[in-house]
Amino acid sequence: MGSSISLFARRRMRNRTQIRKKSSGRPRLSVHRSGKHIYAQVIDDAKGVTVAAASTLEKGLKAKSGANVEAASAVGKLIAERAKKAGVGEVVFDRGGFLYHGRVKALAEAAREGGLQF
Repeated sequence: MGSSISLFARRRMRNRTQIRKKSSGRPRLSVHRSGKHIYAQVIDDAKGVTVAAASTLEKGLKAKSGANVEAASAVGKLIAERAKKAGVGEVVFDRGGFLYHGRVKALAEAAREGGLQF
């Protein structure tokens, strides 16, 4: 018999372990992807505070669909802009248990273009 933990949960734990090793005090850019929307937030784990957040639920970003690559790119640009405004330039990317592909990848690349380093 295998483990009772899902593949998603295993990927998430493996990813978080790597993030703890690499973080060295940098804030974490956490991404959550649902069927209809994508959410991103920059979290300072040392203080336990969310520094900046963005999602496809916001009025300015509400397009026909929040579940596509274009919407994810818009969220990535917005989170980078808000993080820079809050004084954050370097982050550690936390994809959670999601694969680095499609919408998650589009958000990450747009955040890099927006000036965040990770």
